[in-house]
Amino acid sequence: MSAKNVAGPNGKKPTSVATNLIAGGAAGMMEALACHPLDTIKVRMQLSRRARRPGAPKRGFVKTGLEICRKETPLALYKGLGAVTTGIVPKMAIRFTSFETYKKMLADKETGNVTGRATFLAGLAAGVTEAVAVVTPMEVVKIRLQGQYHSMADPLDVPKYRNAAHALFTVVREEGFGALYRGVSLTALRQGSNQAVNFTAYTEFKQILQNYQPAYHDAPLPSYQTTLIGLVSGAMGPLSNAPIDTIKTRLQKVPAKAGETAIGRISSIAKDMFKQEGFHAFYKGITPRIMRVAPGQAVTFTVYEYLKEKLENSTMPIVGGKYEE
Repeated sequence: MSAKNVAGPNGKKPTSVATNLIAGGAAGMMEALACHPLDTIKVRMQLSRRARRPGAPKRGFVKTGLEICRKETPLALYKGLGAVTTGIVPKMAIRFTSFETYKKMLADKETGNVTGRATFLAGLAAGVTEAVAVVTPMEVVKIRLQGQYHSMADPLDVPKYRNAAHALFTVVREEGFGALYRGVSLTALRQGSNQAVNFTAYTEFKQILQNYQPAYHDAPLPSYQTTLIGLVSGAMGPLSNAPIDTIKTRLQKVPAKAGETAIGRISSIAKDMFKQEGFHAFYKGITPRIMRVAPGQAVTFTVYEYLKEKLENSTMPIVGGKYEE
């Protein structure tokens, strides 16, 4: 079976690892810079344990964001960005490279066609791979930084973690290396379901638009169309797994208790949330999460597709010619 047959739509060669590293890493960096403040607001909302008093107005994502800015300056919205940017390049490289690898493995052995089911499974496997390899340790550090409450009104309240590197060192020193993988099962479940839905929806929407527009059947879609389908596909994941993400955030926020298993901790968090805060607590932060993930995926796919096309059409030996992987 030739490389052309397993490439998927339009008979193109599989994207090289180098292209995934450069295009995916740059796309992820742009996503992080543009959308990280919304992620910080989402985490703060998920960590909030205060039940709303009867008749009191809801504290939505706008009010939460304004409170963070007022008490801790606007720069507080970028807490944990160092942890994200450190891991974003390998994360995106792993995501796109593993997705293409799994899709190739699941392609029809005779025709090389990739079904919707195969795309879904490839996305699921890619999400789990990135969760184990990069995302879980990165998120533990990020959430520890984002979860610090140090109001400017109280100058004696010194934050425990100074930056991403210090947080990483402190967590490993005080809690052991295993603490970086707290919540790995939930993170893998979240990332797997996210990428399964995301890649499947994006691929289907892209194919529909290419079939509807013959001029783009063998060419990249216009950037605005890539942005639109990335936005829509990106919103689908958070809607399907919001409770998983909320429980994961609370699990990763605090150190583990001696003798407590991961399953026991997850069950305890879920029971306490339902008992003390109600069912709606599982969907805390869903609005900023959608607002963060959906445009984030739009940015990611737009930048990735643009840079991939430029790199594949360039004369750089790292991505073309006889050096093509």
